[in-house]
Amino acid sequence: MADSGAGNILSSRWDGLSEHLIAKFYAVDSKGYRISGDSVEVHAPLLDANTDIALNWQSPFEQASPDTKAPALFAMLQSGALSTVMNDLTNARIGTDKDKQRQALNDQSSLETTLQEFQGRTGITKLNSVQIFTGMAPVKITCMALFRAYADPYKEVEQPFQQLMSWALPKKLSSDSIIKRAAGAEGVTGYLKALLPSQAPQLIGFQYKRRTYAPMVIENIGEPLNSPVASNGYYTELLVPMTIATLTALDRDDIQRIAAPGTDVGPAA
Repeated sequence: MADSGAGNILSSRWDGLSEHLIAKFYAVDSKGYRISGDSVEVHAPLLDANTDIALNWQSPFEQASPDTKAPALFAMLQSGALSTVMNDLTNARIGTDKDKQRQALNDQSSLETTLQEFQGRTGITKLNSVQIFTGMAPVKITCMALFRAYADPYKEVEQPFQQLMSWALPKKLSSDSIIKRAAGAEGVTGYLKALLPSQAPQLIGFQYKRRTYAPMVIENIGEPLNSPVASNGYYTELLVPMTIATLTALDRDDIQRIAAPGTDVGPAA
């Protein structure tokens, strides 16, 4: 592992630690290739790293079953509560007439037998519960990057952290109003730049344990302000929480490229 400040690698010193346990972050273009002339890398071991792939499967035909059209009625049928309600309504209607009560008992017995057949039954079937694939979000990786000072807090902690922050934040946010920008615009390109004056954050590549993801974006990054500092005010140790995500959703071919042996550069997402 190269020492901090060696070449364009910004990192703490991790002598003796396997290179497979060191994550590498670097700038890439929209196709996932390293940017020519930009060889800056941030290296750090990761804690609690986890890949989250959310696949959206839904059963849209569940709402086509008859019990969804009259849910209260079918719920009473399925639970057996409807027979009790019918008995109460019948008793309230016939009052104290003996002949009506006798006839109602016979009708009630037949009705209960019929209603009991519906207890425990449902309109859900294998056909209307079939799931369909409706898409997926980009793959997210949550982790915490560890930096700690061995000799120089600025080079080993502050510099790599600030580089990650510079990649996460927009490259440039315009401070001029759209009227001011449009007034000096010329041609189609000029007006487009007036409408879209700012620059989005830098896309990055991510290598870890023989896996290469690129391009990716930094969705979240934190700075624990209660971390310890040296006498000069620079952090001596910093555990940086991060959420990084692929630029697009992935398919089977992308996963094979990500895990391909010897993959160092090029698109993997």
